[in-house]
Amino acid sequence: MANNPQYHHRRSIRLKGYDYSTPGGYFITLVTQGRDCLFGEVVEGEMICNAAGIMVKKIWLSLPERYPTINVDIFQVMPNHFHGIIIVDVGATLVVARDIVIRNNRAGTRPAPTVGEIVGSFKSITTLECIQCVNVHAWISFNGKLWQRNYYEHEIPVGGILRDHSEHERIARYILSNPLNWANDKENLL
Repeated sequence: MANNPQYHHRRSIRLKGYDYSTPGGYFITLVTQGRDCLFGEVVEGEMICNAAGIMVKKIWLSLPERYPTINVDIFQVMPNHFHGIIIVDVGATLVVARDIVIRNNRAGTRPAPTVGEIVGSFKSITTLECIQCVNVHAWISFNGKLWQRNYYEHEIPVGGILRDHSEHERIARYILSNPLNWANDKENLL
């Protein structure tokens, strides 16, 4: 789908000056370039992932191996987008943080990754894997980039930041019910 400014306008809702490496939960959404349905299909309210969708799940679940101070929480792969909650772990100790800095050979940098860095890694890894599999396994091809630039952080919660347990529960229900609502999903209708 071509870029239509009437529908495709993005402004950052990130809180200015907020440190997105601060411990807590963050709700993000990524959308495929052109809203192409590359990851499977919704059948009778259930998401049926193809090989590309399974790859996206696998890489999402492996993010804590790359970033030991985070956890991944509830997520949902959809035909043309992805919802997930990232938990920046409050349990990281200075020893863990020091080990991360040493392992990454980035002495002097902040040990906790920002949400943007985590999302950037996820997008990069999934894109590279998808390019290889398009060439080797004849997955559905895509034009240029797998994902749209940037990512959504939902206004509610503000800046994608989950403020309390009840907000987390509400967002988790939204994410998990996404396949049931696919027929009316704005990512499906545009």
